[in-house]
Amino acid sequence: MSPTPTEVPVAADRTIRDFGDQWSRYSDNDGYYASVELLQDLFGPLLPIEEVAGARTADIGAGTGRNTLMLLNAGAAHVLAVEPSVGVEALRKNLAERSDRVEILHARGDELPAGTDLDLVISIGVIQFIEEPDAVLKACLEALKPGGKLLIWVYSREGNETYIFFASLLRAITKRLPHFALAGLCSLLNLGLDLYIRLCRVLPLPMRSYVLEVATNFSRDKRKLVIYDQLNPSYVKWYTEAEVKDLARRGGFANVRVHHRHGYSWTLLAEKPSSG
Repeated sequence: MSPTPTEVPVAADRTIRDFGDQWSRYSDNDGYYASVELLQDLFGPLLPIEEVAGARTADIGAGTGRNTLMLLNAGAAHVLAVEPSVGVEALRKNLAERSDRVEILHARGDELPAGTDLDLVISIGVIQFIEEPDAVLKACLEALKPGGKLLIWVYSREGNETYIFFASLLRAITKRLPHFALAGLCSLLNLGLDLYIRLCRVLPLPMRSYVLEVATNFSRDKRKLVIYDQLNPSYVKWYTEAEVKDLARRGGFANVRVHHRHGYSWTLLAEKPSSG
């Protein structure tokens, strides 16, 4: 049975604290890392970026506001930015100049208010860190208007088997490291990523599409943050195609479609059934 908003697993509390610390230390959003171009790449063929224009939206797990800024710059009429951690302070600071089109809610995703008649809810890079996400999906359903859309992005198990093996070994250690040690390790791994990028330009290595089409557009600081983001949280799940589809259907969504983005992650688009 999924937890009610007052019955949050201990692991969820740890993950919220992990990200709160992370967003308090790494709070800026710049360049391609927070661009509309990246948002369209995340959407893939499932949702044209033009559909964001004029939409009432929500961003579940808003962090420092990166995805919220993407939505605003794509023309969203309003964004409800939902963030449960102390990183909400960085979120407020980063969105202060956009307050006419943003509402910030310091809450978990399963506390998204019902009956908000939203056109679109997104949750990018968040669901894979929630051990029991069903309550979040149900809250999204109840916040959307009939025919409204949910878009989530999660790590994929398919295509990442070798990476998952090594990442799991690393995470057994890194999720227990203090910040200074983890940050230092991520700096070293970032040097390794520089070499991997060079090799991908001449060899058909795993994740080549993502590395050349996305990662190379990030600044070196943001590439380090991407590494930190994967090694820091207490919990993470790599989803199979069947699992991510089943998650949406259990939440009551229809017209479920997925896109295997760059062969290493899943983007899912689903709709709230129209009344009647």
